[in-house]
Amino acid sequence: MGDGTGTDRFPLSVTIIAANEEANIAECLESVSWVDEIIVVDSGSNDRTKEVASRCTLHVVSHPWEGYARQKTFGLSLATHEWVLSLDADERVSPELKAEISSLDFSKADGFFIPRRNFFLDRVIRTCGWSPDYQLRLFRKSVTHVTGRKVHERFVVEGRTSRLRGELLHFTHPTVEGTLRKINEYSTLRAAEKSMRKHPSGITLVLHPLWEFLHHYILRRGFVEGVHGLMVSLIHAMTDAQTYMKIWELQNVKRNRQKSPEPPHPSV
Repeated sequence: MGDGTGTDRFPLSVTIIAANEEANIAECLESVSWVDEIIVVDSGSNDRTKEVASRCTLHVVSHPWEGYARQKTFGLSLATHEWVLSLDADERVSPELKAEISSLDFSKADGFFIPRRNFFLDRVIRTCGWSPDYQLRLFRKSVTHVTGRKVHERFVVEGRTSRLRGELLHFTHPTVEGTLRKINEYSTLRAAEKSMRKHPSGITLVLHPLWEFLHHYILRRGFVEGVHGLMVSLIHAMTDAQTYMKIWELQNVKRNRQKSPEPPHPSV
């Protein structure tokens, strides 16, 4: 695609993973319509995500869901250019970031951290630990890999990194209902990652989420955001509570299986 800007000298691929992102994908793709290649990896959407994405790019690929890290690694493998910008479907490249990338001297680094402006219910959240939120998203493909975490995976560059000023706009929590679904999903993934830790006690189930709330609402100044800051702080506490309850459940099921006697072998 290219528009005669700096990206013509350094062709740029954009990779996006998506699943049931009909409400987001069009604006996400429109914000990067100026790049040379756009690849959308869809993991079995049952809405119109693929249809909408196909209007903006020919490179819409179906790939079974294997987790965030593996999906992004697969998308990265499809990029034909050395420089890649990785996005989530609920993110947008701001006009300022577009201008900065278009005139960027790519020789200065092997990867660039981009600040994200995070929104909750259509309001920018600048406290609660949500800002500054630098993410390594623009990088050379040949020196980059994705960490294998189940949730909040990240890119790692073996080389020099720098920071950009233009922002990614992140519309991560547009509704309370969607937020509650994310809490359930993320807490399940986090519990699976942490299930080998010490068995959580009843005190842990109470105090850990309480600390998460106070940490984000008081220490990270969520209170200055009014009700929005209160709700964001509660989200962190709820995610933590569900995570530890699910860890307790996983470990308890495992213990019960180990204690259960094996069924007697049938006599011959």
